[in-house]
Amino acid sequence: MLKEFKEFAMRGNVIDMAVGIIIGAAFGTIVNSLVQDVIMPPIGLLLGNVDFSNIFAVIKEGKVAGPYASIAAAKAAGAVTINYGVFVNTIISFILIAFAVFLLIR
Repeated sequence: MLKEFKEFAMRGNVIDMAVGIIIGAAFGTIVNSLVQDVIMPPIGLLLGNVDFSNIFAVIKEGKVAGPYASIAAAKAAGAVTINYGVFVNTIISFILIAFAVFLLIR
């Protein structure tokens, strides 16, 4: 059984898949940085200095009453929040990754 597993693991397909997963993870990190550090700041500036990663709605206030200056402050106070700005950043990252994959396989 161990021999069969070794033969399976040493096939080209498994090694190629492992390399693809590692490169894909690194590519995801690059795209995430592109979205958060390059694309979103100018968009936020155009929309009136909005920091999308810090846009949230408080569902339930914490021990200390709001308003909270940031998601971190709300979490520290024990507030329950919906972090829809982070979600917007994640959607943009996904769209860019999906578009890049489309260009590669096209």
